[in-house]
Amino acid sequence: MLKSLYRFIYFKVLKWKLIGSFPEHLKKYIVIAVPHTSWHDFYIGLLIRKITETPINFVAKKELFKWPFGMYFRSVGGVALDRTSGQNKVEAIAQLFREREEFRLNIAPEGTRKKVDAWKTGFYYIAKAAKVPIVMVTFDFGKKQNVISEPFYPTQDMAADFKVMHHFFRDVKGKIPEYSFDAD
Repeated sequence: MLKSLYRFIYFKVLKWKLIGSFPEHLKKYIVIAVPHTSWHDFYIGLLIRKITETPINFVAKKELFKWPFGMYFRSVGGVALDRTSGQNKVEAIAQLFREREEFRLNIAPEGTRKKVDAWKTGFYYIAKAAKVPIVMVTFDFGKKQNVISEPFYPTQDMAADFKVMHHFFRDVKGKIPEYSFDAD
């Protein structure tokens, strides 16, 4: 019943398209969603998760998980992370992958909704440390579509890997087009 409602909102009301699918055979991977230019990305992402019935997590500072919001954030896949300075966040998140049977982590490589010239690299190092692939998802408000990639397994050549990932997001426009990542 609810899945039908989510599909109706996504496909009929918002008139978006979903191309590709999350790999059903994989229980652990990093999801990178680009570009991240607006709060609207949040509900589009939630709709995709509900439509595809794919549990996808995110990490946020542990302070957000206190009452009254903690229960909500956990219910939508949030996991508290200690962001105290001096912590090795890459290793802490890689440990989450090791501790869980199923963990799909969504990260916005831009690290902000504003315009950036380069992605943060944490997601890449997390994928390598956790030995999991990266699944790319476009948030293309220009074409009103989300494209989901096949799993991408990082190699030993970071520059080449980023070139492949940047190419996937080429010409994708976010809700605020001028903040979109230029993948060239």
